[in-house]
Amino acid sequence: MDQEDNHKSFQILQITAGETYPVRQPVLRPGRHPEECIFEGDTTSSTLHLGAFLGYTLVGVASFMKNKHSHFNEPEQYQLRGMAVLPEYQNKKLGEKLLLEGEKRLIDQASNVLIWFNARESAIDFYKRYGYKTTGELFMIPNVCKHIVMYKNLVPRSG
Repeated sequence: MDQEDNHKSFQILQITAGETYPVRQPVLRPGRHPEECIFEGDTTSSTLHLGAFLGYTLVGVASFMKNKHSHFNEPEQYQLRGMAVLPEYQNKKLGEKLLLEGEKRLIDQASNVLIWFNARESAIDFYKRYGYKTTGELFMIPNVCKHIVMYKNLVPRSG
């Protein structure tokens, strides 16, 4: 199987909060206690958890939580949290697939949605490629790294 065929075999499916933790922990909190990967809002019914699968193996995750940020006025706001792809599966466009599928699903359920999140400094350029903008200044999340707030208004495609 060549590399292009390998990319096509990945599927993005809805998963549970608990299924995200084994991917979040080694990517986002390596060497730390697994409980540090449990986020407030994980089990709320409005939270959307997506998983990237290669066959039956979960290799990437992203969670979209209904959560308002005081900087924004939009009534429908979702926070992207815990986006992670296992190291051996990075650079295969799985982050893109997770992000775009999350956007699609959110826009299918609400006409105007704002997605915002605290992006790691190292991921800013990735998100900018998909139309996300920064606001404010870099800040430190203790015991993690520098982050900045990023956002994007999702507007349904006409036609």
